[in-house]
Amino acid sequence: MPPAPARAAPTPDAGVPDRAVRGLQSDLAAIFDAPIMQHAQWSVLVRSLDSGDLLYQRQPGKLMMPASNMKIVTLAAAAHVLGWNARFVTTLETPDPIEGGVLRGDLYVRGGGDPTLNRHDGRGPAVFSAWATALTLQGVERIEGRIIGDDRLFDDERLGNGWSWDDLQHDYAAPIGALQWNGNSVELTVHPGLTAGMPGVVRLSADAGLTVLNRTVTTPAGVPETVEYRRRPAAPVLEVWGTVPLPAAADVRPELQRHVSHLVAVVDPTRFFAQAFKHALVDHGIGVSGDAVSIRDILPSYAGGEAARRVLARTESPPLREIASVLMKVSQNLYAETVLKAMGAGTTGLGTTAAGREAVMSVMEKWGIDPLSLVMVDGSGLSRYNYVSAEALTRILERLHADPRDREPFIASLPLAGREGTVSKRMRRSRAEGNAAAKTGSLSNVRALSGFVETRDGEKLVFSILANDFALPPATVTWIADLAVEVLANFTRQQ
Repeated sequence: MPPAPARAAPTPDAGVPDRAVRGLQSDLAAIFDAPIMQHAQWSVLVRSLDSGDLLYQRQPGKLMMPASNMKIVTLAAAAHVLGWNARFVTTLETPDPIEGGVLRGDLYVRGGGDPTLNRHDGRGPAVFSAWATALTLQGVERIEGRIIGDDRLFDDERLGNGWSWDDLQHDYAAPIGALQWNGNSVELTVHPGLTAGMPGVVRLSADAGLTVLNRTVTTPAGVPETVEYRRRPAAPVLEVWGTVPLPAAADVRPELQRHVSHLVAVVDPTRFFAQAFKHALVDHGIGVSGDAVSIRDILPSYAGGEAARRVLARTESPPLREIASVLMKVSQNLYAETVLKAMGAGTTGLGTTAAGREAVMSVMEKWGIDPLSLVMVDGSGLSRYNYVSAEALTRILERLHADPRDREPFIASLPLAGREGTVSKRMRRSRAEGNAAAKTGSLSNVRALSGFVETRDGEKLVFSILANDFALPPATVTWIADLAVEVLANFTRQQ
């Protein structure tokens, strides 16, 4: 029998962090062990992307509510299921003839989930204008029928499981659909009445499918504004109440009299889209005799005819790599939920959240992510049923950074400390400013921050910081997480 190979003698410091790392660990422990956080839960992990060294950990495998850090999981999987160049397609279709300038039947808008048709960046109105022009070029001067929104690529589950009912009136909890206009939200404005004691003037910028109950009261100038609103969970009713002060004597211009402006989620995104498009056609000189409806409004009476439809116009969204920038920097929940359902449609033909989750978990399995470290319920992180560990998030981030196909588009999508996105006002005048690229997350009693940062030596680090179950002001928890990232940015191995 040949002799066993000789083993190298272990060095005295094998497995023991060097002095610089021990100092870093001590600094981070002092931050996360601060007495004010004694009732909170932290899950934290920091690793060097250059050496693979584990630099710090605190309950890295503990399942935590991630809030919008769930978008990291959603986008990472979407890049591999759909591809960075994937686009959402919307088409105008009809089975009916065009005769003498008249489309003698219904015009269908088939949705592919495009979330980018918005007023705020001008893309939505530009697309509507292009569609009107395309119809005009094909001889359509009037539509003798309805505008029917066909949203059947996605299911009719508009809201996510675990979404709080008291979020449903807000634009960040807007319902999901294969046809989306202006983020599926309208503007709520409240102006004072003519004199103190009168009701305020409450308006929605478009038909949201909501009945408004106005319980506001106009007050004298100088009285604080206290307007609040909520949507009843069991009915499409928006209640608005509170005080609306009269303007000061010099503030006579209408824009100075608008004391409240909020974005409110609509009830039915497909009908909302069809109505907006109908109005746009009329504005462009194309009359429409019928109503604007969802195809679900006419089911099951709608039967067939689909094979006979021909396409009159076709529009593609920007690619996923551009959509990702809004999804992550702005933390747009509707974009994330759309992408999740699109993954379901792309893999199974079923545009459901459940099918999307299966697609995500399949990618995670291929990447070696422990399935017990991720409980995914929605794509945005708005659900309080989501759970993930700091270990899982850093592994996903490491995987994205290691793949040249993912690294640039993914990092470009992240908010940049002190510069842009949801961290544009954070970590300013520190080494983290313009350096740390990280996704934020915020829910009641939840804060999260995960991403990448370079040290003073130029060493690239990946980190995930998740906080749950705290009772102190959220701004304090945010400050603690930012301080930890600033410590990482200041770290050096030079003695």
